[in-house]
Amino acid sequence: MNRIDQRFADLKAQGRRALIPYITAGDPAPAHTVDFMHALVRAGADIIELGVPFSDPMADGPVIQKACERALRHGVRLGHLFEMVREFRRDDAETPVVLMGYLNPVERFGFEAFADQASEAGVDGVLLVDMPPEEADLLGPVLESRGLSSIFLVAPTTSRARAATICAHGEGYLYYVSLKGVTGGAAADADDIAAHLAPLREMTDLPLCVGFGIRDGASAAAVGRVADGVIVGSALVSRIAENAERPEAIPAALEAVLGEMRQALDA
Repeated sequence: MNRIDQRFADLKAQGRRALIPYITAGDPAPAHTVDFMHALVRAGADIIELGVPFSDPMADGPVIQKACERALRHGVRLGHLFEMVREFRRDDAETPVVLMGYLNPVERFGFEAFADQASEAGVDGVLLVDMPPEEADLLGPVLESRGLSSIFLVAPTTSRARAATICAHGEGYLYYVSLKGVTGGAAADADDIAAHLAPLREMTDLPLCVGFGIRDGASAAAVGRVADGVIVGSALVSRIAENAERPEAIPAALEAVLGEMRQALDA
């Protein structure tokens, strides 16, 4: 059982919902990312999704696109993320870390080398937005052999047959995209989400976590009533952008946003 599975087992035993924040590694500068990760844990993060900067983040809206641009201006690459996770692990051996990004940087790095370094650094899972399960036969077994979970997305437009295929390949948790479109869009609709999660629960025992449209404590609480976890990205990344010239103020800003969500989920 890796850290992700253990964390969800602990949360289930406590009757709590997972809070999963996303930030882009290297935004606004690489030296601050590990401090931000620790701030997220202090605020109640159960799992951290660490974004891999990419020049064409097709699933992301303007907020995360600009975060990738800021990170890439500093030359942030996969190797730097492994260093960040390694540094994070010096003080936190328990919080699961998932690398979230796109397939191209991993292909260029090499599947075997990527899996080896990710595992050695202390990564627990990998979510590649543009890698469907039908094309995961090469990378999936490599990740599994290193104890890394392959995490997949399901969208509102996903057919039942395709959802079953995704569930069969998925590990760790299933990321349900609550909205059509990109990150940072409209607010999530808890009733609509509940209707889409119901058939997924018939297909898998994986925890069902919902991202896109989680903006504040109220939306986190509403979604948390129907899902096993909530994922928040743009609401945090926007705070980083607002304070990009004052990075020393960012940890407190992140803790304020995420802390409100933690309180709402636990209420």
